[in-house]
Amino acid sequence: QVQLVESGGGLVQAGGSLRLSCAASGNIFAINFMAWYRQAPGKQRELVAIINSGGSTNYADSVKGRFTISRDNAKNTMALQMNTLKPEDTAVYYCCVIRVGGRQDWGQGTQVTVSS
Repeated sequence: QVQLVESGGGLVQAGGSLRLSCAASGNIFAINFMAWYRQAPGKQRELVAIINSGGSTNYADSVKGRFTISRDNAKNTMALQMNTLKPEDTAVYYCCVIRVGGRQDWGQGTQVTVSS
């Protein structure tokens, strides 16, 4: 199992920036992909960004050009730099790792609120 701890959420005005961080511990050698998901009230959890062990990334269309996912394999950390935030980005953001074999582990979530 992999334990994940997120940090960096908060309240920001539209147009502002936030940086989320995720620290992994435990069975880190089995980590393949790392990702950020988010869930807004009344909506399904959605993939925001994903990065593999080689650094290749993919983003949801709604955040392309505004968000950047990064990963430090040596420190077992991941970050999400969020710029030009919009009210529709308001959600609980979850760190997720996908281990070799497909099993997923989740963080506890961190709230991001963007005011208009």
